[in-house]
Amino acid sequence: MTTLLRPLLAAALLAFALQPAFAAKHYGPGVSNSEVKVGQTMPYSGPVSAWATLGRAEAAYFKMLNEQGGVNGRKINLISLDDGYSPARTVEQTRRLVEQDDVLAVFSPFGTPTNTAIQKYLNAKKVPHLFLAAIGTKWNDPPRFPWTMALWQDQFTESAAGAVWLMKHQPNAKIAVLYQNDDYGKDYLKGLKDALGPRAAATIVGEASYEVTDPTIDSQIIALKSSGADTLFTFASPKFAALSIRKTYDIGWKPLHIVAQPGTSVGSVLRPAGLEKSVGLIGASFLKDPTDPQWRDDPAMKAWLAWMQKYYPEGDVTDWFNVYGYTVAQALVHVLKQCGDNLTRESIMAQATSLKDLELPMLLPGIKINTSATDFRTIRQVRLQRFDGKQWVKLE
Repeated sequence: MTTLLRPLLAAALLAFALQPAFAAKHYGPGVSNSEVKVGQTMPYSGPVSAWATLGRAEAAYFKMLNEQGGVNGRKINLISLDDGYSPARTVEQTRRLVEQDDVLAVFSPFGTPTNTAIQKYLNAKKVPHLFLAAIGTKWNDPPRFPWTMALWQDQFTESAAGAVWLMKHQPNAKIAVLYQNDDYGKDYLKGLKDALGPRAAATIVGEASYEVTDPTIDSQIIALKSSGADTLFTFASPKFAALSIRKTYDIGWKPLHIVAQPGTSVGSVLRPAGLEKSVGLIGASFLKDPTDPQWRDDPAMKAWLAWMQKYYPEGDVTDWFNVYGYTVAQALVHVLKQCGDNLTRESIMAQATSLKDLELPMLLPGIKINTSATDFRTIRQVRLQRFDGKQWVKLE
């Protein structure tokens, strides 16, 4: 053998010897050759049960995916438990998922106060607390909570978009704010005040909060009207957003009404409130709205509608939350694909925190997901839109 060939042969033999090590499968809890087990909590009962369609949509997406062979040959087993939007129950159900069901990750659990209740526990256990269905700046805190990441935009991103637009078009606006009396609503209020800066004290003339167990918010809306405000920000969950829209209309108050994104669903908010009572509402979005005619011939919208018809026929095709459930399920699938056969909890987080220009079909054009080990924000842009009585229309 020549001197030249000898080192080449040695290198080839070494590569062959190392091949099994490189091809080895690394599995964390809940993973086998045929399955990846993930868990979540959802409010299938209780005061915000309208949100439960998220869990049903996600389950429907994974059903379709599993029929197609799963992810890298493994089917996704989603264990979705009811917590009734009660933080104490969320803790109980999450402990069951981690300690009894042995899930690889807790995926898309719903709610700001409920996720707050389990954040420290999951981080202490080093369990991925991934793509939360919750809005909050607190979910982007890698130094303290390196296992927690949301998919939704945070309150500041959304509130700032509304505040900047308002100050441009109505610089002398007098603002009233209705907000949910928990971390969800308070973070929206803080985001608005931060966006307004020094102008906040003079611009915000009225504030009122509600509890998720309140039967109505009539007294709050009446009090906010009496503040003399000509602009109303409603930072509410779907049920109370609908109540706000309806009561504002019924008492003859006609402020410029800006609603938080969870209050923009045509199916679960505007239709119950009354479409005629919702005309002129302003809201933000990062997803294509199924009621918007501009997407009628969009291939992604057609695919979503076909999926809804086949896998979630009882779901409402005018409900924005079903678009979100479909999209967040796709985000998880992308992460799992990137993990390959290295399906450990550490690998899940490594992939989730290194997303580069991820484009999912139902994201609005131009919106891409980028994350890093030092910045867990996923959605960093929103688009403002106005409701014309039939659908949402791009504002400008």
